[in-house]
Parts: sequence; C-alpha cells; structure tokens
Amino acid sequence: HLSSLGGRSGMFVVNELLIAKGRSLDKITQAQTLKSYALLSLDLGKLAASQYLIEMVLAQALSEQPQEELYDLLNQHLQQLEELPRLDSWSVLRHLTQAIFHFLTLSGMTPEVQVCCLTGRALIPDFNESKSQVGFSVPAGGTLSLAAWQQNPEVVLSRRLNAIELAILQQLSLPQLEVFTTDQYNPSWLRVEQILRSYTQYHFERPIRSAALIDSYFDLLISTNHDATV
Repeated sequence: HLSSLGGRSGMFVVNELLIAKGRSLDKITQAQTLKSYALLSLDLGKLAASQYLIEMVLAQALSEQPQEELYDLLNQHLQQLEELPRLDSWSVLRHLTQAIFHFLTLSGMTPEVQVCCLTGRALIPDFNESKSQVGFSVPAGGTLSLAAWQQNPEVVLSRRLNAIELAILQQLSLPQLEVFTTDQYNPSWLRVEQILRSYTQYHFERPIRSAALIDSYFDLLISTNHDATV
C-alpha cells in the first residue's frame, strides 16, 4: 500500500486517479474514492468470486485504453455480489456463473449454447429423458449434438451436459436468473461454472488463479453439509 493513499488502496475500492507522467514511472498525485465494496471481504465466497471476476477483467483490459463497458459491468456485478445475503454461498456461485458468461459476451467470446456448433440445429433440453445429453467443446466454441460429434470425431469433446446443465447455460444471457436457483440444482451450477472456467482459460490463454479458492470453498461446503446429514 502507498501510505499517502491510505484506505483508498484497499481491496475492491474504486478510485478516480490523477496521474503524472514520469520518465520511467508514473506517479499518482491525487486520488478520490468513488465506490468501495468493503463487505465483499467479509464473506469468503464473495471474496473468491470477486477476485475471479477481477482476473477476467484484467485479461480483457487494454493498457491506457478506456473501456467504459468493461468498467460498468465489473461495478454492476460487484454491487450485486455485495448485496447478496451473507453466507448464501450457492447464490454467490449462481451469480458468479452468470457474470462469467456476461464478461465472455462483452469480450466477443460468447460460447454457443443454443445450437449445435457443428450443425447449427437448435438444442432443446429434454427433461423427460433422464439420460438425455449434449456435448460441449471448448475448442469448437460451445455446445454440440452428440450424434453430430460422433460423425466428427476430430472435434474435441470437453464435457457432456445433462438437460439441467444445458438449460442453465441457455438462461445465462438473461439479465436476471429466473429458474434453476433452488438447492436441488446446486451441483449442476458447479459443473456449469467449471465448463465456463475451462472455456475462459482456453480462449483468454491464461489461468484463473482465484478458481482454486472457489474449488476449495465449495468442496468444504459440500463436505460439511454431507457430514451434517449423515
């Protein structure tokens, strides 16, 4: 921390800075705090999710180039994360998953989730068939029909999705999540986040280091819940 900045250099603090150009290093001469998301640091799930999103922003940020949409989207999602009930871990996961999708969309790397990448035919979740599945290919850019994939074995199949996971992916572009937000769908949300994480890391060509904290946090949460019900 820079002592002259005090609390303005803390985590999740949004500042407006006056920067003086130097020969080798620039110098911050003035800072005004615009917004602080202090409550994010008080909840481990929110902290991990916020760091995850900031890593995505850093992967998209251009040096010395204004990116107002990226800035606004980050503030929007940090605000929404902060407003979630404290210790409501699964709501944090659902919000994180949708936020990942929104940042991918802003970057121009939206995964295809409505149609098969190979045939262009619509993919509709089949809730009447328990074994109904589609595929997801990170290199190919999204969802695909397993029948089409079998005819194109050179395409990498990254993951198989059941009907619920496909339906979750297909609603992530909505402004607000409307369905699949009850406890029975929590494992599906974990798998969808992991799919989008793999997609993000592949196309941004860098790891999301905060994802390890997300994994540890939810592994512990699931283990604790399991022990409590045994």
